[in-house]
Amino acid sequence: MPILPSKYQGPPFIYLNGHFETIIPSIRRKVTGVSYERERIETPDDDFLDIDWVRKGNNRLLVVSHGLEGDSGRHYVTGLAKLFGQNGWDILAWNNRTCSGEMNRQKILYHHAASYDLRSVIDHANQKYDYKEIGLVGISMGGGQTLRYLGESDFPLPKNVKGAVAISAPCSLTESAATLNLKVNKVYEQKFLVKLREKIKKKAIQFPEIDVSRMDTVKTLKEFDNLYSGPIHGFKDAKEFYEFCDPYPFIKNIEVPILLINALNDPLLEGNCYPYQLAEGMPNLYLETPKRGGHVGFILAKSEFTYSELRALEFLNEEKG
Repeated sequence: MPILPSKYQGPPFIYLNGHFETIIPSIRRKVTGVSYERERIETPDDDFLDIDWVRKGNNRLLVVSHGLEGDSGRHYVTGLAKLFGQNGWDILAWNNRTCSGEMNRQKILYHHAASYDLRSVIDHANQKYDYKEIGLVGISMGGGQTLRYLGESDFPLPKNVKGAVAISAPCSLTESAATLNLKVNKVYEQKFLVKLREKIKKKAIQFPEIDVSRMDTVKTLKEFDNLYSGPIHGFKDAKEFYEFCDPYPFIKNIEVPILLINALNDPLLEGNCYPYQLAEGMPNLYLETPKRGGHVGFILAKSEFTYSELRALEFLNEEKG
């Protein structure tokens, strides 16, 4: 029953609560010294993905999946890239469709269930290089994508994928999405909406059948997903979209060791986002729920790296037998 006590004691005193722990690092944290080499790869549906490498000739590869409206340049990705790069790992940080600075070709964009693109990235890495070991780290939405990828029993997992870490992962997407309806969380919802509205407007130029005449009436992310995200990806509404994208049903199928770090004061996680019952029944699911951390925070005093980054390195470096 690997429910782990957390060694994280919390951030410096200026981080008063989970919102401060979420927002301040997102705005202020900078990681220097990471230089990517970009590669564009084709997908099976005639689209493309931009992936960013840090290659030093190591035999271990870390694949990093970013969060909603993030990219490979976000602090939580470059922090992992720098830390793992200093400790014997090559890095592959991939950008979801539309997240690398250029609109993709197909009508669809990306979503929490885009594990098919993560699969394309890992398959490409294995075709191009001979890595002995691949470790995965997914942050927020990228954590959900990682959980789904690992638990999709219809697709055999490459033998060199040895373990994974999911950080601030919305394991129960329906419950996580509902937190954005709370007044206290409007700042997060509006941040996502501003970026997503612009992407749909650009997508409508490519595909004029996308009706953006009601865009200015959309006030919530659920309304946006009802009108755009759901239908564009083949779903009738937001509810059906969230249910399909939910990673929770896939967790029980995961066979490799996986560490899940979700803070109890994360403003965007609820209920089964803390899968205690699953962890009690799965010998390979290591669940760590520190009291502090916020959403993708986990700041440490006088440290260049966050607790979750250091913990991810520790976990993926361990021998799991």
